Amino acid sequence: MTVAIPEGWFVMGSAAGQEVERPVHRVWVDAFAMAATQVTNEEYSQFLSATGREYPSFWNDPNFSDPRQPVVCVSWFDAVAYCEWLSQKTGDRYRLPNEAEWERAARGGVDGRLFPWGDEPPMSRSRYGERWKNGPEPVGQSEPNAYGLYEMCENVHEWCSDWFAPDYYTISPEQNPRGPEKGARKVSRGGSWRHHIKISRCSTRSSIPPEFQYADYGFRVVKGS
Repeated sequence: MTVAIPEGWFVMGSAAGQEVERPVHRVWVDAFAMAATQVTNEEYSQFLSATGREYPSFWNDPNFSDPRQPVVCVSWFDAVAYCEWLSQKTGDRYRLPNEAEWERAARGGVDGRLFPWGDEPPMSRSRYGERWKNGPEPVGQSEPNAYGLYEMCENVHEWCSDWFAPDYYTISPEQNPRGPEKGARKVSRGGSWRHHIKISRCSTRSSIPPEFQYADYGFRVVKGS
């Protein structure tokens, strides 16, 4: 299921965050639709069966194999291949979100808050200390944000389409920024089940090389041009 994210301006970045989150700047993003949840093992298994692509690491590990858990240990290239397969299967265009779209969606239409729910720290969330002991949770269990998106900023890091540059915000266009033309690392957003602090701020930026496959990396798709 996808959720419509309306076009509009929002304030991207954070003065309270790391240097790569500055300068805080206003960005326009065109309307798009984003999957309500991270891509699950159940969904990814259809792609594997149809394409014969290699199964990810930990596929049969009981800590990661629930059909409703997000698929993990997928590279950026795996995520892009899934989007291409899904586009061909459905006749609609699916792709990874760019970094600006992801942050716009995570904020739920409200600027200035640290987290999708407000400024209260992650430890204030219900059952925070009991969750994410050995792997990510099945999707759709957390309270959705104002747009109706689940697990934004938590569970697994999510690949974005952009190349990463630490100083990109100093030169990014005001409308529909799509990242640098080239780079060595791809942007990822959101928190991770295995980090000390499990839920990230909406503006937190991270990146790794696109070929890496980690047990706390997954993705969600967007639909549209």
